[in-house]
Amino acid sequence: MRTLHLCLTFMALSLTGTLTAQMDYQPPPDLEPMHRIYDELLDTYVRDGTVFYHALKLDRAKLDRYVVSLAAALPSTVAGWDQPRQSAFWINAYNAISLQIAVSHDPESSMRQIPGALDQVQHGVAGQNLSLDQIETTILAGYNDPRIFLVLGRGAMSSGRLRSEAYSGPHLDAQLAQSVEQFSKDPKYVRVDQLTGTLNVSPIFSWREKAFVDAYKDKAMDMPGRTPLELAIVGVVQPYLLPAERDYLKKNSWKLAYLDFDWKLNDRAGIRH
Repeated sequence: MRTLHLCLTFMALSLTGTLTAQMDYQPPPDLEPMHRIYDELLDTYVRDGTVFYHALKLDRAKLDRYVVSLAAALPSTVAGWDQPRQSAFWINAYNAISLQIAVSHDPESSMRQIPGALDQVQHGVAGQNLSLDQIETTILAGYNDPRIFLVLGRGAMSSGRLRSEAYSGPHLDAQLAQSVEQFSKDPKYVRVDQLTGTLNVSPIFSWREKAFVDAYKDKAMDMPGRTPLELAIVGVVQPYLLPAERDYLKKNSWKLAYLDFDWKLNDRAGIRH
């Protein structure tokens, strides 16, 4: 009965949300036109980084049209954009395709349970056929901004926190900065445990070690004996920690540990309120 109730609730939310979006949604004036339909979907179905997948599935025609538009984008056109606009395009592509994969399968599952979802199934984007992993490691990595790795949804609870808006070239830096702040303040991703003497962080840092080290190892406080990755992690998170947490890290007596990565689908229905 609880499952049936949830399904009926999300169906109602879908219909209500869609009508509200159609009536009230206004795209940001400087958002690239191609991303407006995706921005509307995020505005309607993403809350606090999680997704109303059941409702989105009922409105998936818009999502499918957006993904088709990504495939139709001309490589020469994308290559002619400035770097922020290119980065925003590929972040949106990654996250939109992740959403499309999720709504095409059981929304209570994990992306890891969908064969090849991340590393094998290829998708057409701007003249290329790429898996999600290839978009991350061959396209997005080339922009040399590791903040990007912290905003990729991957359809998982422990991945980057989805925004309720599309990424946009003119606002990309501010959007990434805000997302990194939210990431660093969320104990799901970063936790200073003074009782155990541990700085617990998301394993995403270790997955993309070189990118974080290159960008952040010189932004940490002075902590002799630390590895380049430890320095980089502190460089990322320290501006957003509580003063007591920063003071504790300065003592340089902590050890680094990685939090378990929760691959469960980032489905709003699975969150207890």
